[in-house]
Amino acid sequence: MKIAESDLIINPDGSIYHLNLLPEDVADTVITVGDPDRVGEVSKHFDRVELKKGKREFITHTGYVGAKRVTVLSTGIGTDNIDIVFNELDALVNVDFERREVKKELRSLSIIRVGTSGAVQPDIPMGTILASSFGLGMDALMNYYQQNPSVQEQDLLQDVNSHFGQLPNILPYLTAADDSLLNTIGKDLTHGITITAPGFYAPQGRKVRAENSIADFIGLINSFKSNEYRITNLEMETAGIYALAKVLGHKALSINAILASRVKFEFSQSPDKIVEQAIKLVLEKL
Repeated sequence: MKIAESDLIINPDGSIYHLNLLPEDVADTVITVGDPDRVGEVSKHFDRVELKKGKREFITHTGYVGAKRVTVLSTGIGTDNIDIVFNELDALVNVDFERREVKKELRSLSIIRVGTSGAVQPDIPMGTILASSFGLGMDALMNYYQQNPSVQEQDLLQDVNSHFGQLPNILPYLTAADDSLLNTIGKDLTHGITITAPGFYAPQGRKVRAENSIADFIGLINSFKSNEYRITNLEMETAGIYALAKVLGHKALSINAILASRVKFEFSQSPDKIVEQAIKLVLEKL
C-alpha cells in the first residue's frame, strides 16, 4: 500500500522532510544527542567524516570509527522531537521513496543515545555514566502508538502504576533497553530505570516561581522499588527512544552522563568533561 504524500513528506531533492537526509546518508549504527553542538563533539573522534548536513535543530554527521560507519544525529529536546527523528530514520532505511512503499527486507538500526541526566538516588554521584535498563515515560507520546509489551515490561509497569497511582491524568509506559546493547556498551556501568519527563521544570520536580501540583515528586520517584529495580535518573528522551525503537524494530540504548544530584541539590562544575567521558566510552565500545 502506498504511503500518502501528506503522511511521509519528501523534499524536492529526495531527502526526508525534517532531517534533510537521503537514505544513503544513514549508517547502521546511529548515535543520538540532544544538543546540536554535541554532534561535532562526537564526530571529532571519527577517523573520517564523509557527510555533514543540517536543518533546524537536526544536525547529522556520518563517518567512520576505524572500519565501522557511524551516524551521529541531534534530536533536540523531548519526545515530540524523538517522534520526528525515529519515524524519519526508520523511513530512510525501510521505505522505498520512489514507490512510497515499505520495503520487503527491513533494516534494523542500532541506536545509542548519549545524553545528560540528573540522578534521583543519593548513592549515584555526579560524574556517573549510567545505562538505562528501562525507559519509563511520563509523557503522552506512546498513547498514539500500538505497543506489544513483554511480560516483564507489563509486570514492572503494573508496579509503577501502583506506586504512582495518585498522579492524575498520567498514563506511564515502560520499555526495556535492547539486551545486546545493554550487555556490550552498557556492560560494567551503573544500570537503572530512567524516567522521561515531558518538561524540565515542574515535570521533573523543579520549582522556580510556578507552584508544582505534585508534592515531593523526587521523593515519590526515588522510593519506588520492584524486586531489584529502582528509578535512578530523570531526563526527557529515553522512554520515547526505547518505545519507538521497539515498535519500529530497531535496537536502542540510552547512556546518561549524570550532571546533577536531585536529592543533594547539586550540579556538576565540569559538565563538559563528564559528557566527553560518555562519548569516548560509547565510541570505544562500538
